[in-house]
Amino acid sequence: MSEVTESSDSPDATSDAFEAVADTTLTKKERYKRAIDRRYLAPIRVMWTDLRARVGLLIIAFFVSMGVIGPRVVDPPKVSEGPQLQGAFQSWAHPLGTDNLGRDVLAMIVHATPNMLLMILAGGIFTTVLATVFGTTSGYLGGRTDRVLSMMMDTVMTIPGLPLIVILAAALQPENPVVIGVILTINAWAGLARSIRSQVLAIRQNSYVEASKAMGLSTSSIIRRDIMPNIMPYVLINFVESARNVIFASVGLYFIGVLPYDSIVNWGVMIDLAYTSGGALQSLDAAHWLLAPLITITLLSFGLIMFAQGTDRMFNPRVRAQHTSTSDGDADPESTAKTDSNATHAITDRK
Repeated sequence: MSEVTESSDSPDATSDAFEAVADTTLTKKERYKRAIDRRYLAPIRVMWTDLRARVGLLIIAFFVSMGVIGPRVVDPPKVSEGPQLQGAFQSWAHPLGTDNLGRDVLAMIVHATPNMLLMILAGGIFTTVLATVFGTTSGYLGGRTDRVLSMMMDTVMTIPGLPLIVILAAALQPENPVVIGVILTINAWAGLARSIRSQVLAIRQNSYVEASKAMGLSTSSIIRRDIMPNIMPYVLINFVESARNVIFASVGLYFIGVLPYDSIVNWGVMIDLAYTSGGALQSLDAAHWLLAPLITITLLSFGLIMFAQGTDRMFNPRVRAQHTSTSDGDADPESTAKTDSNATHAITDRK
């Protein structure tokens, strides 16, 4: 009680309370550590607290491991390496069974995974990066830039997507999975760019964006610090949607024979061969050959959706601050409470 009285009598108590300086100065190493914690480790902690994100991340990690390590562990599928149309779970040598040529179904799925992951990554990155650049620039700058970019987006949106993809695939006959991923999403970015532009038009009217402009921050800094964190959950969701579209489009085009697959193992090729050569829809003997790639596609799509839904909170600054171990909130509670008490009584006495 005496401490409160002494602080009340001091004329400089209020100014001291609001002009307090940290007792210690951070070294360069500590500043780097704090920056890494806030920018990278805190988002990971936020993501890991969500069950959906953990499930999605584990599924994605499983497929990445299968695409990177699997081909080195599992031998490529060979003709007559096993009995024809052996069912699933009937042999340890062929756990998912074999096709009509005696090739191992598990080996075909594993060796098709790397190309599929490259297609997904190429298509998703191409769509989201192009859409984010066009949409953010158009929405924030406005004026003539907005009119020109909007005209480009509208023009691309008027081009029918599927006929364009089929024509490009038939003309180029691409075998590189990166090229295939870009072709499959050649005009998918325009609609997303339009949506991002609409969000940026609303965000740039907020008070904190106006404050950043008044402070003289550069356009790139405002976009990076004020605009991007608000649209990133939407961008991430659409990245996953683009990745899923690449999966379904590639499987569909391989199934109907538009994309060449003479020397390519793909889940769509497996479905096509199981349907046409194995008669999987008429006979249960080839059902495992058809179901294995279908279940694989479904599982990967499910993992992508769960990951996207579970990472929404990762871009919330308040939630990230709560999961930052090096934040200023780790200060001594007693000293903080004492300072707050002194400041409060000092302000009351001066009134």
